[in-house]
Amino acid sequence: MELFASPMACSLASHIAVIEAGLPVKVRFVNGRKTDDGGDYLAVSPYGYVPALRLDDGAILNEGASVLQYLADRNPESGLAPAWGSAERYQLMDVLHYLGTEVHKRVFYNIFSTAVPAEAKEAAKAELDPTLAAIARRLSDRETLVGDRFTVADAYLLTLLNWAVFLKADLAKWPALQAYHQRHLKRPSVARAMGVEMEERKRRAA
Repeated sequence: MELFASPMACSLASHIAVIEAGLPVKVRFVNGRKTDDGGDYLAVSPYGYVPALRLDDGAILNEGASVLQYLADRNPESGLAPAWGSAERYQLMDVLHYLGTEVHKRVFYNIFSTAVPAEAKEAAKAELDPTLAAIARRLSDRETLVGDRFTVADAYLLTLLNWAVFLKADLAKWPALQAYHQRHLKRPSVARAMGVEMEERKRRAA
């Protein structure tokens, strides 16, 4: 399998999941519309955004929530996703969709995108703190979002919290959320994936 990613983008969550699950997946970095082997990324993903996962049979998954769950299900023993049919699996799906739509798309996309009008960008910035407060309430004093094990939802939330810190959001306003972020940054799979992606960013800047 091949995971198409952009350094420190939302695809970081999938990169973490690949490492966490110990899967034989080749990570290919995308720069604009080109893959790191010179290919046309639009031939892989018609939408042009990451992540995309090319399966062994050539089929493509294009959405973060489906990519994350597919990777988790390749190694159920990893605990990255609860079993299908359990209430916790639907809680995982619930939080993945919330993070993808209400947090990623409605808030962070509007802040970062150069195509978004200034008024909408400012409105999204105003939503950042209330959104982080809502996440802190949902997390409460637990160490993980779903159940008592690190799941792909935590990999996604960690990625979004990295963006919040980049935007200089003060996570200290929500001590449990700040502790959650700092704790999971030390997780070996997270440190490894972020190290690789930061090196890719440095390589591009050189």
